[in-house]
Amino acid sequence: MRDRPGSPADRHAGRVATTVLLLGVVSMLTDVSSEMVAAVLPLYLTTQVGLGYVAYGFVDGLYQGVSAVVRIAGGYAGDRGGRPKWIAAAGYGVSALSRIALLPAHGFAAVTAVITADRLGKGLRTAPRDALIARASDPAVLGRAFGVHRTLDTVGAVLGPLAAFALLMVVPGSYGSVFVTSFAFGAVGFVVLVLFVPDLRTGAAVRLRLRAMVREVGRARLRRPLAATALLGVLTVGDGFLYLAVQQRDDLAARFFPLLYVGTNVAYLALALPLGRLADRIGRARVLVGGHVALVAAYVAAGGPFGGAAGTVVVLLLLGTFYAATDGVLAALVSRLVSAEARGSGIAAAQTVVALTRFVAALGFGGLWVLIGRGHALLLVAALLAAALPVAWWLLRPAEVRG
Repeated sequence: MRDRPGSPADRHAGRVATTVLLLGVVSMLTDVSSEMVAAVLPLYLTTQVGLGYVAYGFVDGLYQGVSAVVRIAGGYAGDRGGRPKWIAAAGYGVSALSRIALLPAHGFAAVTAVITADRLGKGLRTAPRDALIARASDPAVLGRAFGVHRTLDTVGAVLGPLAAFALLMVVPGSYGSVFVTSFAFGAVGFVVLVLFVPDLRTGAAVRLRLRAMVREVGRARLRRPLAATALLGVLTVGDGFLYLAVQQRDDLAARFFPLLYVGTNVAYLALALPLGRLADRIGRARVLVGGHVALVAAYVAAGGPFGGAAGTVVVLLLLGTFYAATDGVLAALVSRLVSAEARGSGIAAAQTVVALTRFVAALGFGGLWVLIGRGHALLLVAALLAAALPVAWWLLRPAEVRG
């Protein structure tokens, strides 16, 4: 009899579980959908909707941070029922529907509402999905499992901007065609999740009560990692600002704007799995801090005086390295610091901190851009982030030992 994905046999010898691969396919299709929109959103909002940089900072902050409202709820709901697949499915469904809702949304309020719905869907699905990955994987190769998932996810993140670029090349300014195609990919990803991803149980046989979840997430072992995550998150500028800075500095044509996302995602694709394996070998906290070193360098490269194609490529490679070293690695680090029955809630707690602090960062950076200009704002944030890295490492070291 064939073993079900996520069973002990499926985890034998540290191989990547079938469940992880299926979730990777779902994420790949969903990322084609989401990155098609993300790749045109900064220009769409600043040129078509007519937002200024402070207003764009608000919307970008929503894009980064509004998912924090439901991340804990999504993680807890998955833990409470023991079947996180259906919580994740609800989130994927909401995000897919939001793509088509962009068609009639033209004003600031309407666009903000649609983006909020999309990000709420992301917040709802992320922790339950990561809890499924952790449940299906051998703990000894958890970094590799998340790396494989993020690699497949990033294949979609590469294809999405390419699809948007192709559509805009054929029909310049046709943002509607981007939104419709994006919805189609999101709908297919939702169907794959519902029909093919196994409904694995997570946690203990006794359902997790709310008070027990709060107590588990509030344990001392998580406080320092969450504090480090908050410190680093509040100094993380949204990608859209970096891309707008590069586009303005190098006078890049609007139709080529989606290709900036492709460059970052190609770097992420190439490095997600190697850095996941490296995190398993040398420590997840070390790789996490190292990723933020790459981010400091990206800010310096984008804010400094050196432009042109080479300078742009350097920015994109460094930004992709940052995501490869932090996205799945943070989830792998936190998942080993909480009990199995509260794993989704623990991951959600870290993701909530990231989302909230990046919302603050987007608002603050939009104001800095207006006050002191693009280059000076990026260099100032780079200096502050570099100063924060030793503190973050000091906070994360005990978590590395416990993990």
